[in-house]
Amino acid sequence: MDQAESRHHWVHGGTRQDRAATVRALTLAPPLLPSGLLPPVDAHRRLRGPYTAANAVVRALVPEVLRRDAAPVRRYDIEVLSVAPELGDQVPNSRETLTSMALPAERTRYYARLRTKRIANGLAELVRDTLPADGPRTLVVENAEHAEATDVEFLAALVRRIDPARLSVVICSGEGEGLDERLRSVLDARALRTAADGAAGQAEPDHRDAWAYVSGECLAQEPGARAGYDALAPAERAALHDRRAAELRDAGDFSYGLGALPYHLALGSDPAGAALPVLLAAADHCLVNGFYDAVVEYGTRAFALLDDAPDDTLWWKFAVKQGLALSILSRTREAEEIYDRARLQYTDPAVHMACAYSTAMLYTRHNDPADRDEKKAKALLNGAVATASLLPDRVERAFQSAFYKNGRALVEVNLGDPQEALRLVTECIDDLDRRLNPDEHRLHRSVLKNNRARVYVGLGRLDEALADYAVVIDQDPNHAEHYLERGNILRRLGRPAEALADYERAMRLSPPFPEICYNRGDLRLSEGDTDGALDDFSYVIDLEPDFVDAYINRAGLHLDEGRQDAARQDAETGLLLDPDNAYLHVVLGQVHAEREDHAAAEEAYDRAVAADPTLVAALSGRATVRYERGRPDAALDDLTRAVELAPDDAALRYNRAFLHQAREDWQNAIADLEAAAALAPDDEDIAAALKTCRVTTGAA
Repeated sequence: MDQAESRHHWVHGGTRQDRAATVRALTLAPPLLPSGLLPPVDAHRRLRGPYTAANAVVRALVPEVLRRDAAPVRRYDIEVLSVAPELGDQVPNSRETLTSMALPAERTRYYARLRTKRIANGLAELVRDTLPADGPRTLVVENAEHAEATDVEFLAALVRRIDPARLSVVICSGEGEGLDERLRSVLDARALRTAADGAAGQAEPDHRDAWAYVSGECLAQEPGARAGYDALAPAERAALHDRRAAELRDAGDFSYGLGALPYHLALGSDPAGAALPVLLAAADHCLVNGFYDAVVEYGTRAFALLDDAPDDTLWWKFAVKQGLALSILSRTREAEEIYDRARLQYTDPAVHMACAYSTAMLYTRHNDPADRDEKKAKALLNGAVATASLLPDRVERAFQSAFYKNGRALVEVNLGDPQEALRLVTECIDDLDRRLNPDEHRLHRSVLKNNRARVYVGLGRLDEALADYAVVIDQDPNHAEHYLERGNILRRLGRPAEALADYERAMRLSPPFPEICYNRGDLRLSEGDTDGALDDFSYVIDLEPDFVDAYINRAGLHLDEGRQDAARQDAETGLLLDPDNAYLHVVLGQVHAEREDHAAAEEAYDRAVAADPTLVAALSGRATVRYERGRPDAALDDLTRAVELAPDDAALRYNRAFLHQAREDWQNAIADLEAAAALAPDDEDIAAALKTCRVTTGAA
């Protein structure tokens, strides 16, 4: 296939059979679609829940890749095992952390909301790096409108990041309105859109076999496909779902427990008794792996069945997971409604402590800033601490007290009292060391030291922060963010080589993590490694096209290297994301100034100054173009403001002296040049200008 004509495709509308026929037509009409990487993949969440499509792709590719070269799979083992736990016997997890190994009762750290996007990027790289070398391939994905949020990110990453000349991704969906906007926007930008031809498919038989319908997870769309099923009595339909559930259990695939198995159990003969335990296990698995949209979906489905459940504690078991997932997804009003209902429904102290803490986190962390209330959060946490002190069990009392005091420490930081936060966290650490055995609650004890290190950083006590990070990293050596945070401290301490080593270790331990790569690029830039910095910023943008700071820095590098078109493109792309970004307007101003389009340059600098009146680069740049446009007084005003903001900048002093000289204001010119000479005593241009002024005034 001609590389210039290679495209990703979006086939939409009609039935699945219509779309399949349209895809077949695309393989026959020039430019021909290449051969399939594997059979068409179904992304419908009903099959295997989160990562249904990714699971199918990974399980098909990984065994073959392992036979050729295990290195790519080892590099992406976190991603592989996250989406296909069934491969655990073939792919050992080489990067276990205290978080991933924590017992359910000891888990106090949960993954960031963005983890699934990092996994999606890692999977896209795995697919890209393991494509066959003997020519391009096609990957067809069906039912994309029914994909779970994790698959939406995965499919978007494939379409956005993989060259269609190597892998043409064909996304098939029903009517476009049902497609998740995150995927739809990528398809709009990068895929050729084709409406399915309803007349293109072969005549479909009138299936009336109820078992065929049920064993296909009730997804068939052919006319009459469910006619036999609908004709059955309710008990007969339930029996078929029970039979299918038994088959799925016997298959032994873990991921069926996230999709088809709970679906059929909920429609079987004992919905509450059979489906709820499976839904609870699915919600727990997804919570600990950071699949928060799925947690909410499982909880919603469970709540619909709970009226018939004999165990009245089940509601809380789902609710506590639902509330946390909603909080992390920023759906905080829904989360608070759950906690309020729990307080009404239960008298169990454990429930009330958990609700107090979780509601406090809404008011100090998860709510929009306008809806936060630190004093209310503190009051709630004080109640939780008081209740925890009354618990009879030694281990539980110590753990819960420390957990809630640690939450209060966050509130104290937000209230502007880091010293009190430090006292609280240190008290928690000392209490747990005194009351617990070394192997008890290892994760939370690590979390506490990590939090204390962050408080030390806020207080400027960097050496003490490093000491805590040394302990944390020793206890949890595969947790990437520890190295990121320590690298930031080392950089502040002027230890760039050690900071670079920490950033690189963090990158090896994590799925693709834009923030770590950005920090490494920024460090490389400061150390003069412009090629390395450019590579890092480009990779960040590839991973996260909305990362504005990467556009700023890459645009600056392009400008320094004389690539004005590239600099302008980065600036304009960044401004689409952040229209009032002063730094990007400065880049445009510099590009226009280099091209001697001084009117456009001044307009860009005007926007930069309007966005940030304290940005020295905008003021000094505008001063230059104002002078070029014959407005020296306006230029002097800008430089004077710039000098006020950066009085120790020798170049600003030198440039302002030039304007003073043009006005024959020799006294102020000499004053600026003397200040500049003191700041940069080896600068020959400053020395020559100062000598000229002194000679002119007879002061030499």
